Amino acid sequence: MKTTKYYVTMTDRFMSGWGMAENKVNKLVIECDTFDQARKISWAARDRDEMKYINICTKYPYYNSARYLVSDKKFSDLGGHWLDYFTNN
Repeated sequence: MKTTKYYVTMTDRFMSGWGMAENKVNKLVIECDTFDQARKISWAARDRDEMKYINICTKYPYYNSARYLVSDKKFSDLGGHWLDYFTNN
């Protein structure tokens, strides 16, 4: 049986344009094991002012490396504000 992964993608406006993302758009991609995890991450992202263009997809997204810097995360590795959102809402 094939297990479907879900990917929550978003543009991080705060991290875009400087540092390692100088002259690029910083895309955050969070891999989730279930749709429920992906849905919760998308809710938490929508609650953050710096996150924009939030999507859930079942295939890992492709972004042109000349224009985008991709930051990959896994749901199981998240902490801080992401998990605080779930306990407070």
